[in-house]
Amino acid sequence: MHNVTFRNGGITMAGQVFLPPGFDARAHTKHAALVCVHPGSGVKEQTAGLYARQMASKGFVTLAFDASGQGESGGEPRHAEVPTARVEDIRCAVDFLTTLDHVDESKIGVLGICAGGGYAVNAAMTDHRIRAVGVVAAVNIGRARRAGGPDSVAEMLEAVGWQRTLEARGGAPLITRWIPDSPQEAAAAGVTEPDALEAVDYYRTPRGRHPRSDNRLRFTSVADVIGFDAFHLVEELLTQPLQVIVGSEAGEFGSYQEGVDLYRRAPGRKDLHVIDGASHYDLYDRPAYVGQAVTRLESFYAEALSLQPHSA
Repeated sequence: MHNVTFRNGGITMAGQVFLPPGFDARAHTKHAALVCVHPGSGVKEQTAGLYARQMASKGFVTLAFDASGQGESGGEPRHAEVPTARVEDIRCAVDFLTTLDHVDESKIGVLGICAGGGYAVNAAMTDHRIRAVGVVAAVNIGRARRAGGPDSVAEMLEAVGWQRTLEARGGAPLITRWIPDSPQEAAAAGVTEPDALEAVDYYRTPRGRHPRSDNRLRFTSVADVIGFDAFHLVEELLTQPLQVIVGSEAGEFGSYQEGVDLYRRAPGRKDLHVIDGASHYDLYDRPAYVGQAVTRLESFYAEALSLQPHSA
């Protein structure tokens, strides 16, 4: 692995490139490559980096990166989750891969986890340099934010409007949290839903915690999320091969239902693989479940991208 930077307009993006075993730059061999996209609130060192490392071990050049305005990447405002920016980040990651001598630009795929899966699908619909799309526990983050119903959405948008007015008049930005900051805080708040509890266990304990994944969200960006539909026009525009991986244990975050819905709607070559006994967050880092996902993804990308490297 080596650290890299690339550009998204005026923003310097921070990424990590993982290389296949036995990689030798002097051989002038071009490899298939994957852009690995992290979930909302995550950073490249967490599950996206885990999948990037494992897929590199299967023969791919892989790139995991921090979203603009998050992690080690530049961009303002910080802590904002802006779906259109997240999608453009992916396109710029593809731009970067096309500049690498050891990447075959005709064999670039994308792999997204959770909200990163939704962003990956959305980017691929209008960037056909992406030749294959894989998603693990994919979530359409806009649908998830709208799940409270019209009254809840209207109330949230009203609050965002008031906050924007306050900030326009010189008030301080409102920075909220994605999830409770600790298991103890979740218990005190009466959180019992399994996906929510597992989110806290992954992000806010030593299991998956990273100092740059700080559980902070700029409140006004919630409006951008509410208005976003990751799978809009998927029936018309997603022409690339698609691999959907979900766990059988459906929770309120909706990745099982989202995966099935995406699979049904996608018009082209596609596969839905259900990993028995796995929950949403099991697919982030639990070796037994991640191993099954990687095996399926290896086969998918090898066929969809014709893995065999060739000399330049």
